[in-house]
Amino acid sequence: MAREETSPIVYVVDDDASVRKALARLLTSAGYAAQTFASARQFLDHFRQWHEVAGCVVLDLSMPGLSGLDLQTELKAFTPPIPIIFLTGHGDIPSSVQAMKDGATDFLVKPVNDQQLLPAVAQALARNREVRLRHTEWRELRRRADTLTPRELEVMALIVRGLLNKQVAAELGTGEKTVKVHRSRVVEKMGVQSLAELVRDAEKLGMFSLPTGVSAARQKSNALPRAGGRAQVAN
Repeated sequence: MAREETSPIVYVVDDDASVRKALARLLTSAGYAAQTFASARQFLDHFRQWHEVAGCVVLDLSMPGLSGLDLQTELKAFTPPIPIIFLTGHGDIPSSVQAMKDGATDFLVKPVNDQQLLPAVAQALARNREVRLRHTEWRELRRRADTLTPRELEVMALIVRGLLNKQVAAELGTGEKTVKVHRSRVVEKMGVQSLAELVRDAEKLGMFSLPTGVSAARQKSNALPRAGGRAQVAN
């Protein structure tokens, strides 16, 4: 489920009511929209419906039930990913290392002040904007690729690897004129002006991570993730 976006939301997830209140007050005074949650489970239930909204999470590391690290793991299933700023009251070094390895943007020790939190939030939201832009671009490319016929996708998969029309024709067992027609349709449907641009789009779609050859090319239509799927975008 998605809703019209106005401004990004900073989600505060902490089981301590006084901490939630203080952080929400600090964030709103700095001009951010803030929403608070008393548990990781409560936030996760909310986020499942509103994960397309821009923002970041200020997340307590140690909470009863679903912990901060557990929530971080759960959030990996959503695309685009949402940045996480961890808070801890005791500076747990092993947990902080694990959190950063798993993609957290920052790890702050309580009590946190505005000079620590606000720059971290600004950085996390900037990262979120960048990732969301790339995700939007990827979805548009995937939408265009979905308009290609299986044969057109085969032709695209071969020409972006540098094969000439006659080589593509030989690979596919068809005529060179037919390949030219398919190539023209690929260029039109993908909305590109040059082969270099088509190669860049193919790379963004992950086509170069798939096996080469005609038999592999014929599998690409199914192998490429769909626009509505959970394909990951590079951070």
